[in-house]
Amino acid sequence: MKKVAIENPDEDEGCSRFFQPLSEALGTTGLAINYFERAPGEHVGHCYHRHLEQEEVFYVLTGTATFETEDGDIVVASGELIRFAPGEWQQGRNSGDERLVVLALGAPRDDEPMELRRTCPSCDERTPAVPEEIDGGVAFYCGTCGAETGRYT
Repeated sequence: MKKVAIENPDEDEGCSRFFQPLSEALGTTGLAINYFERAPGEHVGHCYHRHLEQEEVFYVLTGTATFETEDGDIVVASGELIRFAPGEWQQGRNSGDERLVVLALGAPRDDEPMELRRTCPSCDERTPAVPEEIDGGVAFYCGTCGAETGRYT
């Protein structure tokens, strides 16, 4: 048995994004567990994506999330859950006026293989995204033309 506490950010310091992976701390082997907090307007992840083998469940603890999907936007309110089967495209964002708090579960734990898409300013469409680790963060590049499509630290 393992017990873990969520290390909440200091909201007074203007932290718009908070992420705490819980799988390793809890010692899960077949289940990915992640805790997210997002300010209004912030995305849950950095890319529109799909996991080819992993299914994901998002439990909205506080706030309102909107998930962009191939079937349109799906709104998930506090106390509601949404499941994405392997192969389903999605990206969540905080679409409400209050802080979004989400617990995300994925199985199997290993989320590879995964496909990422971002809107490329040069191609003017959503293209494959190629991530590259940078000092303290990640940069994404268009898989078609190589233009940078986003940078997060």
